[in-house]
Amino acid sequence: MKTASVLDRSRQGFGGAAVFDPEFPDVAGTEWFPADEVRTAPIGLPELSELEVVRHFTGLSHGVHGVDSGPYPLGSCTMKYNPKRNDALARLDGFARAHPRQPADTLQGLWDLSLDLQRFIAELTGMDAVSLQPAAGAHGELAGLLIMRKYFAERGEPRRIILIPDSAHGTNPASAAMVGYECKIIPTTPDGLMDLAAMDRLLDRNVAGLMLTNPSTLGLFEENITRIGQRVHDQGALLYYDGANLNALMGIVRPGDMGFDLVHINVHKTLSTPHGGGGPGAGPVGVKAFLEPYLPVPVIRRVAGRAVPDHDRPSTIGKIKTHFGHTEVLVKAYCYVLTVGALGLKTATENAVLNANYLQAKLADLLPPVFHERCMHECLLSGGTLKVSPFDFVKRLIDFGVHPPTLVGAGCVHFAKQYEAAMLIEPTETESLPSLDSMIEKFRKVAREAAVAPYMIETAPHTTAVAKIIKDQAAYISLLEATTP
Repeated sequence: MKTASVLDRSRQGFGGAAVFDPEFPDVAGTEWFPADEVRTAPIGLPELSELEVVRHFTGLSHGVHGVDSGPYPLGSCTMKYNPKRNDALARLDGFARAHPRQPADTLQGLWDLSLDLQRFIAELTGMDAVSLQPAAGAHGELAGLLIMRKYFAERGEPRRIILIPDSAHGTNPASAAMVGYECKIIPTTPDGLMDLAAMDRLLDRNVAGLMLTNPSTLGLFEENITRIGQRVHDQGALLYYDGANLNALMGIVRPGDMGFDLVHINVHKTLSTPHGGGGPGAGPVGVKAFLEPYLPVPVIRRVAGRAVPDHDRPSTIGKIKTHFGHTEVLVKAYCYVLTVGALGLKTATENAVLNANYLQAKLADLLPPVFHERCMHECLLSGGTLKVSPFDFVKRLIDFGVHPPTLVGAGCVHFAKQYEAAMLIEPTETESLPSLDSMIEKFRKVAREAAVAPYMIETAPHTTAVAKIIKDQAAYISLLEATTP
């Protein structure tokens, strides 16, 4: 289905209502607009009535899939529903119209909020200090690794290696490489956990740190985490927590209590704010006390009862984001914490894990679990028994209003061969039981189609503005003509 472009809709002489200020002077040819810079001919903008403009943009919005329009069980970096109440609160004038260079006395409320949110995140993660400055999860990784590098530089230890499990997010090795580290990958054992023997072989005094996502991208809790932390620390290295999956632990166990020295969290999944196409995001970084001097500037502190930005920090990694980070996103995260409270955060975690296990159990006959045990916040299901390729299968789900789950082999190159037909599905806690049941039925509907009309699956999606490139275009057109009312 091709949506008409705004140029296709254009008709000469059409336009919307305009309001002109009769007292506004004609500035053409003045010091504000020199005559040689004033446009003298139309530039070919489309001409449409107001109604046509509204319909054009409304039509475009209907072609965009997001968590507001249907289930979004992406897997690993899933965005859960963002309460509109928090959007409205972030738009209050005191937040939305604040300027970072206005007088400090007029920013006290916003900085008080920042101090509270830093305290909330520190408590949630078991850290001693937090910076809200990073602009997204991967940016938080970058900040954390810069802190790690500065820490060892000041100690006169030029460590050059970062260890990363093969089940990590792709941003982990990318961030480490950007900071100048050499990445060494630790394989996964058949039970989905990190290979401790392989870690021991790689772990020496050249290692600066181990980056670990717990639960992992496979949806499993790293049961050996305390032993891992001890071995890393025995070599004088640091343990870094990728908080992308903290929504499986928050309110129940804290990274700081598991031995992690520094963390970043993804507020889009943990604390319900936009991300990705719905961005911008935020990726606060937290550290234990011995790493606090290295946090990016400015650090918001309270001095004599007033909140002040502290720039005088000799060991800081410097500034990594303009001013104080993505304030509006952070306001939404703050409102989420205040709305649900400590008990609500724990309940959200429990429901996220429950929903993932419900999906795993209900789809087990169709998509067998890769690991035959309870998962955490997301489940890894094998598509190897399907009559079509998993890649085609998940694209057909789009036609039924379900965002395609992550195909593990497509996104995690280190262990793609082992899990190349697997789907990583994360419903999050914001999907209700009826929503989960509806999603399960759509998975089954696509599976039934695959058994009798595989070409419908192989050529999907059919309802989007952009179609998949297929080999037999003529056969596809014939199929559409035969099945379209």
